[in-house]
Order: sequence, then structure tokens, then C-alpha cells
Amino acid sequence: MDISHSKACCSRPPVTLRGGYNYNQAGKYVEYNGLKTYETGSPTTKRGILMIYDIFGIFVQTVRGADILASGYHETPDQGGEYKVFMPDWFGDHAANVNAYPPKTPKDVADINAFMNGPADPTRTVPKIAPLMETIKKANPQIEDWAILGFCWGGKIAALVSQEGSLFKASGQCHPSLLERTDAAKVTIPMVVLPSLDEVPEEVDPWIQDLKTVSTSSFSETFADSVHGWMASRADFEDLHKFEEYLRGYRIVREFFAQFL
Repeated sequence: MDISHSKACCSRPPVTLRGGYNYNQAGKYVEYNGLKTYETGSPTTKRGILMIYDIFGIFVQTVRGADILASGYHETPDQGGEYKVFMPDWFGDHAANVNAYPPKTPKDVADINAFMNGPADPTRTVPKIAPLMETIKKANPQIEDWAILGFCWGGKIAALVSQEGSLFKASGQCHPSLLERTDAAKVTIPMVVLPSLDEVPEEVDPWIQDLKTVSTSSFSETFADSVHGWMASRADFEDLHKFEEYLRGYRIVREFFAQFL
């Protein structure tokens, strides 16, 4: 896989927040199938979401996003209701090297390609989803219906497990990457797709068109002034408009899932 497949992701560094790391998370970490998993949300809800982070792993912005995905944001209420959210830490201490983004040297390019063809190769993660979900379901028998939401690389994973025989009733991708039209044509459940200003229209538009052809309840909205990663590791809580768009993205996803779960 060449990094040209992820131009949007490779064009910007993650956002390191000056004050954001003081955020007090609402959830806790639980181990499932050997994976440290961030778990947050109502203990009694019958609806669950598997959340797949981006290649930078556990960032405070994504943890806060999981909390918002679970229960909404108190200052801007929505109709999404309550969920329980599970975010596995697939990469642990070996997530993508933030210092290589955007790549400036041949070594940076080589490091990115090695990561994308190694730990982030979707064929390594997708087979782990079903057994992980079996374990999570056993530990949370009250949850009856499930959705999956992925960010960037995680969106690719979400698309691949949204096909025939899916364990999920709905799915979503925020600032998607690694888009292949053959994936879109195989989606069998409703999917929400939220591209950013950095996605390439020639890639994302045909993908969404193919998706809506086979999954007519799917929905997409482009956040035309938000950068790739605005709902995850590139979220900027210190800029009011950017934070509002971060929240709006989660409201859209929450209310979309509420239609099908």
C-alpha cells in the first residue's frame, strides 16, 4: 500500500492540545481478548457501538469522542439517546509515529508505508472483530443491537465488516481513507460517511455514490471547512468553531445510529 492512498491523512500532524489533556474521561479501561479497551456509556442501554480509532491510537480527543458518542454533549442535546461504546486499543504503544506526519524525508515515507503494511494492514484487524465482539457480548448481555464507527483507517475496517453477514445493524466512517469502490459495493447495512475538506472528491464521491446504490438508507455530509481527523486525533478543542463541528459530527452519527438500533 502506497501512502498516496492516504493523502488526506498524510498531509497534517495530529493536534497536541495545550489544555485538552486535563479532560476527565467518563469511562474506564477493560481488557477483552488481550486488548485494552476504553468502555464508556450507560450500563443498562440495549445499544452498543464498537469504535475504531485512527492510526494514531489513543488520543484524548478520541476518548472524549467516545464519551460524547455514548451519551451526547450536555450543552447541545440531540435525539441519539444512550449507547455503550467500546474502543479497543489495537496498536498499544506502537501506533503510528506522529513525528512522521506529514512526511518530510524518505525515512518518514518508509516508516508510514511500513506501518500501513504492517500493524495497520486491515487483514490483521478484520479477523479479530468477530471473536472480540463475541467476548464483549458475553460480558454485556444487555446489549441487543450494535453499530460500528471508524475514523480514517478505522473507517476502512468499518466498511469491511459492514458486508454480507455483518454483526452490525449500522456503521459509519468519519474522515475516511483507504477507499476502494469494491468495498462500497459490498456494504449491506446503513452507513453514515462524513468526509472532510482534505478528502479527494474524485475518490470519495464515487465511493459514496456506489454505497448509496446498494445501501439506500446511507447518508453522507462533507464537512467542507474541517480537516481530515477533525473528530479524532486532529480535533482542536481550543478553536470554538472547530469544536462545534467536532460536536456536530458526533450528533449526526448518534442520530443516524438511533434510526437503526
